[in-house]
Amino acid sequence: MNRFFLGFVALLVLGQPLLPEFTVTLLNYIGLYALVALGLVLLTGIGGLTSFGQAAFVGVGAYATAYLTTVHGVSPWGTLIVGMAVTTGISLFLGFITLRLSGHFLPLGTIAWGISLYFLFGNLEPLGGHTGVAGIPPINLFGIELKSGRTLYYLIWAVLLSAIVTTQHMLDSREGRAMRSLRSATMSEAMGINTTWYKMVIFMMAAQFACVSGWMYAHLQRFVNPTPFGLHIGIEYLFMAVVGGVANVWGAVLGATLVTLLKQWLQDWLPALLGKAGNFEVVVFGLMMIYVLHRAREGLWPILLRLIPQKRQGRVIEAAEPLPRRSMPEAGSIVLDVQKVTKRFGGLVANNNMSLHVKAGEILALIGPNGAGKSTMFNCISGVNPPTQGEIRFLGDRVEGTESREIARRGMSRTFQHVRLNATMSVLENVAIGAHLRGHKNFIQSAWRMDRTEERRILGEAARQLERCGLSEHLNDTAGSLALGKQRLVEIARALCADPCLLLLDEPAAGLRHLEKQALADLLRKLRAEGMAILLVEHDMDFVMGLADRVTVMEFGEFLAEGPPEEVQRNPKVLEAYLGGVE
Repeated sequence: MNRFFLGFVALLVLGQPLLPEFTVTLLNYIGLYALVALGLVLLTGIGGLTSFGQAAFVGVGAYATAYLTTVHGVSPWGTLIVGMAVTTGISLFLGFITLRLSGHFLPLGTIAWGISLYFLFGNLEPLGGHTGVAGIPPINLFGIELKSGRTLYYLIWAVLLSAIVTTQHMLDSREGRAMRSLRSATMSEAMGINTTWYKMVIFMMAAQFACVSGWMYAHLQRFVNPTPFGLHIGIEYLFMAVVGGVANVWGAVLGATLVTLLKQWLQDWLPALLGKAGNFEVVVFGLMMIYVLHRAREGLWPILLRLIPQKRQGRVIEAAEPLPRRSMPEAGSIVLDVQKVTKRFGGLVANNNMSLHVKAGEILALIGPNGAGKSTMFNCISGVNPPTQGEIRFLGDRVEGTESREIARRGMSRTFQHVRLNATMSVLENVAIGAHLRGHKNFIQSAWRMDRTEERRILGEAARQLERCGLSEHLNDTAGSLALGKQRLVEIARALCADPCLLLLDEPAAGLRHLEKQALADLLRKLRAEGMAILLVEHDMDFVMGLADRVTVMEFGEFLAEGPPEEVQRNPKVLEAYLGGVE
């Protein structure tokens, strides 16, 4: 990809003087559109947040510089700062309102504020109303006035390529992994990731990209009116991102190129073909979108990559200082104490007056028939679904009602009954998400590669945990390519990467073969010897009875029995409820 990038830059720089004026103009618009589409790659492709209103943020950048330069004589570079500041304020306000929505309400919300800002541009007299603002001065760069499209061309593409590079750097970091995990909010929060904050960061970044595009657009056109910032243009930007490849940074450039060129060609060809003028290209674009969604849901960029032979290179783990470890509680001390916990879902009582405790250096198995409420109890303990009543103490502090990311920060980590991995990320990257709270570099430092030492330490930790779980050979495989049993081991490695003192394992042996179960049992014994407290939900009785120090049995959400494995196996109530009945 580095060769591709350098070749692309060389083509842009050296080819420009040889191109006709019209082609340079098209390339300028492609660069401006691609910058907005790049924001949508982050927002929609990475964060899973669909927005139809990005054209409104383009308008904010364009109108900010148009008004300030023509009315108040502010330098274009000063208006860029003001425009980005205004965009930050607007995006914070709109994000606070919009990002609380989910499902189809989220895109409907973006349509609402997109329309509102569009009509605001056209109805404010200081902004020229529907007539617009003319006479916008050119940008002055190092004493050179960028008056023409040819001179502004280099600025447009320099900004776009800088945005692409910094975005790629950020996505290949601790912050980027957090962003790419947002589609599984429950898992992200359980690993200590503040999903609300990261959604807001992505939303603001996408808005800033659009704002900068609008700023350059205004100085390219030297005139702005509301028309280019309407809802239909916002839909077109999203179309560019989807066609190019909404989860790929370079898909933004490919999508902007294809849509811009097709739009130009269709506007020339269709009137001649049909014998009358009209917006027929919109009809063609609609049909294209349907076709792409059917045949290439990931966009055209991944298809293009598959057509080009590439040498597969796995990530090399560089030597780095280990991450600091937390101190374990004193052996035998109570790490988790659950007292009389009840969880209701409307009229359904999933857990009723349930109590248990786990000590440091102990494995407690929580067993019971399907539907007994074991996973619900896990969710109550880890903060995913707070209990309706009762007390949960972790390391002596009450945590019921505490957010799961805060509980994770205190030293609790977990796996899930239904595997929650990012199928498109590598095994190593999935495991590294577990170490999120053990890193501290922010997204700006990540974008400018100021996090490399910390990143090496995090990836080194992830590789060590994968080795402990017997998955070293799958380091660079995509998580979705593994069998279910090995995906569960990846989840365990991710949980261990958080350096917990309490480990919650929800059916970890499901899908594992006999030798893999033995290896897992050996690993859990080793963790117990290191002083870790382990709470285990499992249906494989041979696995449980040969491993656990104590067993707690649930039935219909209530406590049934507790004791050493051999004692529980002889308990008549347990035999009747769970192990096949009394002979």
